[in-house]
Amino acid sequence: MNFYMALGNSLYVAWLIFFVYWLVASFQVNRMERRDSSGQRLGRIFLALVAIYLLNSTDPRLGVLNEEFVPWRPWVLESAVALTWAGLAVAIWARYHIGRYWSAAVALREEHKLIRSGPYARIRHPIYTGILMMMAGTALAIGRYSALLAFAITLAGIVWKARREEALLASQFGEAFEEHRRHTGFFLPRLS
Repeated sequence: MNFYMALGNSLYVAWLIFFVYWLVASFQVNRMERRDSSGQRLGRIFLALVAIYLLNSTDPRLGVLNEEFVPWRPWVLESAVALTWAGLAVAIWARYHIGRYWSAAVALREEHKLIRSGPYARIRHPIYTGILMMMAGTALAIGRYSALLAFAITLAGIVWKARREEALLASQFGEAFEEHRRHTGFFLPRLS
């Protein structure tokens, strides 16, 4: 098998590891205490499905979205794969630290605590940072405008969810969360 084909296939391996890790870790969480509405969850699922379709489709009806925004070059693929795997590492590191308080929904778990260890010491949403890095790397590897649109849709969905999570955490933890917010960045570490 061609080296670059194997390198490209490693993107699928990274996403497979992500989903398997999330599935296994989802069995080790506290019981749900409060969660968002099923309509909001369905909205996020819909956005995710549209993004997955755009990443994987070369449907001729997509027209200009099937065109390349970046020409294929070995260094582009190598950079894309490195970004995807780095994003996987960030997401898993963050998922490990949030532990039993993680939820796919905007929710609070029983005995919920404000996590400030690991990447949460500098970033309020490091799992999303990792996912966005993985999406950016995958979009770069695919190289089509449809992949850029998939990234943009994913970013919009994640920002929407993160803002709702912040409102919930602020209502639960009050000044402790506000102090955390002042010292951390949203998706990237705060520079000041």
